Order: sequence, then structure tokens, then C-alpha cells
Amino acid sequence: MIVLREKMKYKKYYVGLDIGTTKIVAMVGAKNEYGKIQILGYGQAKSEGINKGVVNNIAQTTQSIMDAVQDAKEKTGLEIENVVAGIAGQNIISRSHSDYISRKDPDKLIDFEDLEELKKQVYNITLSPGQKIIHALPQDYKVDNNPDVKEPIGMMGSRLDATFHLVIGQINAIKGISRCVEMANLKPIGLTLEPIASASAVLSDEEKDAGVVLVDIGGGTTDVAIFKDGIIRHTAVVPLGGNVITEDIKEGCGILARQAEMLKVQYGSAWPGENRDNEIVSIPGIKGKEPREISLKNLSKIIHARVSEIINLVFNVIKSYGHEEPKKKLIAGIVLTGGGSQLKHIVQLVEYITGMDTRIGYPDEHLAGNSDNRLTSPIYATAIGLVMSAIENEAEEQFKKRLEELKAQEANEASQNQNTEPLFQENPIEPVPKNLTVVGNTITSTQEVLQPVGDDEEETPKTSESFWGKFNKFISKYIGETDDDE
Repeated sequence: MIVLREKMKYKKYYVGLDIGTTKIVAMVGAKNEYGKIQILGYGQAKSEGINKGVVNNIAQTTQSIMDAVQDAKEKTGLEIENVVAGIAGQNIISRSHSDYISRKDPDKLIDFEDLEELKKQVYNITLSPGQKIIHALPQDYKVDNNPDVKEPIGMMGSRLDATFHLVIGQINAIKGISRCVEMANLKPIGLTLEPIASASAVLSDEEKDAGVVLVDIGGGTTDVAIFKDGIIRHTAVVPLGGNVITEDIKEGCGILARQAEMLKVQYGSAWPGENRDNEIVSIPGIKGKEPREISLKNLSKIIHARVSEIINLVFNVIKSYGHEEPKKKLIAGIVLTGGGSQLKHIVQLVEYITGMDTRIGYPDEHLAGNSDNRLTSPIYATAIGLVMSAIENEAEEQFKKRLEELKAQEANEASQNQNTEPLFQENPIEPVPKNLTVVGNTITSTQEVLQPVGDDEEETPKTSESFWGKFNKFISKYIGETDDDE
């Protein structure tokens, strides 16, 4: 961890709360001057009261969250209040949904407000009882007869269509997470699907563009997220994780759960042919009983059977997405992360079953260079991704706020222009003579008469800067300010 003096230079810091089946991690980070994530510290506690990503004991889970947060406070010396929590679990489902809005003024350029109106409309669709939309992620847009539009802002049209990837969860499960966070004296300022958070931490933009599958193997579940053309296309949750492997070892070898976990971590292999018959590890007996000898080859067979099942279920998700279609090819293959990805020879097994290139995803893609080496472990991918999500959420809120201010300023200027006195009045006042000339006994006047500006007039009347001109300047300034302020 970095020293306290170094921490104090960051005016803003963000907290990601990874509420997993085996552990709870409170990760504290900030954005440095180079746009990288500087981890200021983290706290960790054993997870209690959670099964397969779903809270089944609020009191136990709340205590575990408080323990993790207290650990983070002691290590960082910082107060922790606002958090972005991760959500997963077997209750999460996903589906595709198409919707549209009709625009009152087709000649007006499509702007951010149009996209927000369409997204708000999607959140109001009818779902099955007890369900709630967690994320509505836009995939493709259509403006009138122009299909496959990736960026509709700045276009014109009377109808704006979009296809969304919806991530849907059970209301009770969502409330369970939120209630535990609140009872731990924290404020949940956002909920993020955990595989989306993990993907932010371990995937590159090139992989997302080429097509890639993120597989996060946790303790209770295995989360899947598929990206193509830089956009998330599919998500799924497989209700099996590392804990079921530990349980199989416990039952198959007749040993305690903690011993089974130790065997899995230290000697476990997903490839059964790797160990010889004479390779044996001795496990201490219970209450003075004789030590138990475990064959590593037998151990790897137990692990191989369960891991193969998990990978096949993941592969079914990939096939249901339609990865063999030309437009849906996943060129970047599979990226494994999470605690389960540390199992020996799991990469080889995944490649054997799926036929797809596979690598381990480490959350160092966006970390500052002086980060603690322990943070680059795949087990912290979700927590680091949640810190990134917290930063992105605030940036989006600031963007919306500044955009509203800009539009209000534009409307005020337009109103002022309308309230100014017109150049020509309906009954003009007789002008005062400017020059008097005496000719004999007669006084004549020479006066100047205002003439309307013709089409051939060289001088162009001054007008206020257009909204989109200001908007473009605002975007440039906003990006610059974001880099400088952090």
C-alpha cells in the first residue's frame, strides 16, 4: 500500500464493494494524473450469509461487510461512506429488447436527451412479477431507415429505434444486497453486475472489439459476459463455482472442508494426466486418528470432472449466443478470471473443450505502475472493476449536470434575444432632423432613413453561438478537466 502522505493528495476516492460467496472485499481507489487507477488500500473479510451470490442471512452478511470496511478504514485511514456494490447470483437473467421513440421535431439533431428518453422508456417495460432491470445496455441504434447506427447523436430523423441488452434480477435479491449495505452504515450509490465490473478490469478495448468471452469463476457462481464490436452482447450466470469443487473433494476423499480447500489450492489440477499414481499427499487425521493419504491423480480426477461440467455449461452459453455466425465470431477467445481461474492447467482444459484461445485475465490493465503486486491477482478483478464503475458513474453524473447547465444557458440566451426591442416598429416615430439648411426664407431638413438589410449586404448580423458549437467545446473542455482534476 502507498503511504498516507501519498493518499492525501487525492481529493476524491471511490469504494467498490465485492460481496462474494467466499469473501467480501472493500476496495478503495482514485484516478491519478495519468488516468490510471491508484489503489489506496483494501479490506477483506470472510463472507457469511451468502449462497450462490444471494443473501440468505442479512445479519451475517451485514457483519461481514462491516468487517471488510473496517479493515479498509484501518489500512487507508480514510472514511468510507459511499460504495458501488457488485451484484450477481443465480437469479440474474438477461434478454434482448427493442424499443423506439417518435421525435416531435425531425429536423432537430438527435442529442443526449433523446437517448435518455428512450432508455427511461425501456426501464418502464412490463416484467414478470418480482423482477427489476439492473442494466439496460444499448447495442445498436436505427434512425428512420438507417440501420446499424452506433452513434446517433448529431443525426436527424423522426424515429429513433434501439436494441438493448437487459440484465434483470429479482427485486428481493437486489433489496437484500442494498439492505445489508445500508445496515452496515454505508450508502449504495450504484449496483453493477459483477462480470461487467470484472470485464472492465481485465479486458482491453481491442479484445472487446474483436469479440471475447469473459468467464469469472467465483466461489458460488461462474459469471459470463460476451463482448463484440466493443459492446456487451450477452451475459449469463452458471450456478456452479469453486465451492462445489471443494465439496466434491471433501466427499470424495473423506476429509474436512478446510483440508479439501487446501488440497485444491496447493495440489489441485484440472488435467488428470498430469499426476503419477505414486504421487501422494498426507492429510492429518482428526482427533489423533491416522493420517489419510490422498492420491494426487485421484484428486485431479475429482477436480477434472467438476471443472469440465462448469466449462461445458459456459460453452453452452457461448453457443446459445451464436458464436459460429460470421458477424458474431469471437476472435479474441476466452479470458478467465476470478479465484477459480488460478487452478492449475485450467487454461489447457478450456481450450480442449471449447477449441477457443484462452488466457488468464489479470486486473492490471488500468492499474497504476506502483500498485501492490497482490492486487494483480484475478481474485481482485471484480473489486477493482467496481472502483472503476464508481469513477465512471460519477463522471456520467457530472456530464449530465454540465449538459443541463449548458442547455439552460442556451435557453436563457434565446429568451433574452426574443425579449429585445425589434429593429422596426409597426408605427415608427418620425425621426428628428439632423441637418437644417436655410435657403432664402425656407428651412429644409436632411435626414437619414434606416433601410432594411438586403440580400447583398456584406455584414452578417451577430448571433449567439449555436448549441452544438458550445456542446463540442464543452465536450473537449470536459475531457480535459477530467484528466486535470483527478
